[in-house]
Amino acid sequence: MVKKKNKKINKKAWVVTVNMGYGHQRASHPFSNIAQDGIMVANDYQGIPAGDKRKWESSRKFYEMVSRAKHLPLIGEYIFGLYDKYFQSIASFYPKRDLSKPNLQLKQMYRMINKGWGKNLIASLNKKNLKLPFLTTFFVPAFFAEEHGYEGEIYCVLCDADISRTWAPLAPAKSRIKYLAPNNRVLERLKLYGVPKKNIYLTGFPLPKENIGGRDMKIIKKDLWHRIHHLDPKHHFIDKYKESLVHYLGKENGQHTKDCKLNLTFAVGGAGAQRELGMDIVKSLKEKIKKDELIVNLVAGVHKDVYDYFTKNIKKVGLSKYLNKNINILFEKDKNIYFDKFNKLLRRTDILWTKPSELTFYNGLGIPIIMAPPIGSQEVFNQRWLRAIGGGVNQLNPKHTHQWLPDWLGSGWLAEAALQGFLDAPKFGAYKIEELLFKGKIKKEDGVELL
Repeated sequence: MVKKKNKKINKKAWVVTVNMGYGHQRASHPFSNIAQDGIMVANDYQGIPAGDKRKWESSRKFYEMVSRAKHLPLIGEYIFGLYDKYFQSIASFYPKRDLSKPNLQLKQMYRMINKGWGKNLIASLNKKNLKLPFLTTFFVPAFFAEEHGYEGEIYCVLCDADISRTWAPLAPAKSRIKYLAPNNRVLERLKLYGVPKKNIYLTGFPLPKENIGGRDMKIIKKDLWHRIHHLDPKHHFIDKYKESLVHYLGKENGQHTKDCKLNLTFAVGGAGAQRELGMDIVKSLKEKIKKDELIVNLVAGVHKDVYDYFTKNIKKVGLSKYLNKNINILFEKDKNIYFDKFNKLLRRTDILWTKPSELTFYNGLGIPIIMAPPIGSQEVFNQRWLRAIGGGVNQLNPKHTHQWLPDWLGSGWLAEAALQGFLDAPKFGAYKIEELLFKGKIKKEDGVELL
C-alpha cells in the first residue's frame, strides 16, 4: 500500500495595507510572519506609478489636515463635521433596511479604479504567478484586486466596530471579496450593504500574538493578574470576585510584586491629534509623578513633532529629571519598530488612555481603556461598542485626573473593566484569519460571544 504524501500548505499570503494613520498598518502587523516579500504598502511601494502615488497622497494629506483642524477654534469642528458627514458617516443601523445603494465617494473611487488606479499593483502580483491569498486591511486594495483581476482569493480585514457603506463593493452581490469582521455588528452591517453571507467571516480584530500567548492565553492571563492588583489597590474587586479570577486566569498567575508602580499609557492618534491632552494628564499628575507613585507613558508614535512637543512641555512644567524614569516617551521613525515597541509597552500598561480608534479592540488583552473624545463617525461607534461590553469609560476633565483617577482605582471599576474586556472582547483574530487563509475554516472561540 502506497502512502499518500500530505500536500504541504504554503503558509504565505500577499499582505497589503495602506499608510493612512496607524489603524490599517497596525491591523496588518500581526501577519508579518506570513507576508510574502514583507507587508506591502499600497500607497507607497517600490515601483508605484506617479499617478497612483498622487491619488493616495492627496487623500492621506487631506485626512490628516482635517483631523488636526478639528481642534482649531471656531472653524475646526465645522470643517471636520463636513468631512465626516460626506466621506465617512455611518447610517443608523435601525430600522434594518437595504443599504446597498453605493454612495458618491464609492462611485468616484470606482471611476478612478476603472481608469487604471491600482492596476500596476495587481499586475505585479499576478506576474509572480503564486496565486497566494490576497489579505488587505483597507477596502481600496481589495477593490483593486477584484477589478483588475487578481488570480487568487481576496480577503479584507475590517478595523472598526462599525463601518460606512464605502467598505463594501460597488456591486456587493456579485463581488468575490471575503470580509473578516471584528464583531457581530460589522457582520450584520455588511449584510445590510448587500454583501452575501457566504463572503463574511466573524474573526475578531487581529491583536498581536506576542501579547496573547497562544490559544491558552498564557501571556494575557499572567499580565492581567498583575494588572488587576494595580487597578484594585484596596482589593474591593479582587476579594469580591476572587473565585472568578482564579477560574478565568488561573491560581498560578495570581502572584504579585508589590513594589511595582501603576503604568498609565496615553497614545496620540495617527494624525498626531490630541497631543495637548497628553500634557494635561501629565500636569494633573505632576505631584504623583514626583512622589514616585506612578509612571506615565506618552506614545508619540512616528511623529517627531509630537515627540518634540512632549519633551518641550515636560521641561516647561519642571519634570525634565523624571524623563525616562516616571515619564517615558515612545517615538520611533519606523512604524514597524514602533508597533513592536508599543506591543511590549502594553504588557506593562495598566491603563490605556486614547481616542476610540482601532485600539478599542486592544481591550481584549485585558487592558481597561479611558476614552478621549472620538474623532469621526467610526470612532463614535467604537466608543459605543467598548462601553457596551463594559471594557472602557469616557474620560472626565483631564485637568482633574489627579482627583478622579484615584477614586476610580479605589472603587475597583477599572479592574472590572479589564476583566470584562478579557471576557467579552475578541482576542484570537490573528489566529482565526490565518486558519481561514490556509485551512479554509475557522475554529470557534469557546465561551466568548464576539459582540
